Amino acid sequence: MDEKRLKAFEDMLAAICRQYDDTSEKMARLKAEGREKTVTYRQLFANKLHLQAMLSYYRTYGLMDHNKNDS
Repeated sequence: MDEKRLKAFEDMLAAICRQYDDTSEKMARLKAEGREKTVTYRQLFANKLHLQAMLSYYRTYGLMDHNKNDS
């Protein structure tokens, strides 16, 4: 049971990191196009803040490297 739970946690953390990276890339593309005031950009920004908060909890509890996905 513990190994299954640990695997689920690791999968969740990896998914959050991928989402964070994907969101950052999409925001960078929109910014390069001068589309920072669009609804899409603002939604991505809100999502990025949410993902950052989740990752900060992982860091606070020592569950991930402090330098991973810093911004």
